[in-house]
Amino acid sequence: MDNRSPARLRAALATAFCASLLALAACQDPAARAEAEAAARAQADEAAAEQAAADFDAAYAAENWVLAGAQGDVLLARWPDTAAAERIRPLHVEARARGNAAREDARLASLWAYNAEPLKGGTQLSAAIFSKENVDSDGSGAKPVRLIFRDHPEWGRSSYLVMQAGDFDCYGACRVTVTVDDAEPRRMAANRPDTDEAIAMFIDDERALWRMIDGARRLKVEYPVKAGGTRTAEFEVGGLDRAQLPAWN
Repeated sequence: MDNRSPARLRAALATAFCASLLALAACQDPAARAEAEAAARAQADEAAAEQAAADFDAAYAAENWVLAGAQGDVLLARWPDTAAAERIRPLHVEARARGNAAREDARLASLWAYNAEPLKGGTQLSAAIFSKENVDSDGSGAKPVRLIFRDHPEWGRSSYLVMQAGDFDCYGACRVTVTVDDAEPRRMAANRPDTDEAIAMFIDDERALWRMIDGARRLKVEYPVKAGGTRTAEFEVGGLDRAQLPAWN
């Protein structure tokens, strides 16, 4: 009993068939020989495409969309006119789309950093993300802005921005403009603590901000700076793992 897979068995039979055709063609005139060789090549292409399609089918069935998309790319590039290519073409479109979505989800998730720090009275949890583009807040050059959600055992929950240079013009109190995806901008209260420990500005209603970005992909915060005027930091928030701060949900 032949234990080879159907696809590999078909490939072996096709190879034997091609060999017999070529042997027969050697005894014929040039035109017939060329026709036989073309038929042999077509048969070999069909067999190779079937094997590649079997690999594609396995990845598709396993919902490994990135791998299925790559295997389909190879099949369609090398054997575009085969029956196997025609069969997998619509499935390949779907696999490519899902693979691209999976890569984008992974990219967004990688933008967030989570930390659990043991402190007196409990554990401080935080979720932080850097701005999509650096921001020049004081004329010294563009630098990252970070958004942090923190759950502190003593101070409770808070959300705030941190800059590396310059300063917020928000001592005491100010208002910032927050925009989530394509929604209408929202004005929110904020404050800059009178401390030199960090260049930080708190957005007062941290629970509202946390809810606003649930299911969102993009957050923009426009804030005043001591250098004059306002600056805007944009964050790609779609990959937030909300389970990392369970008390917020």
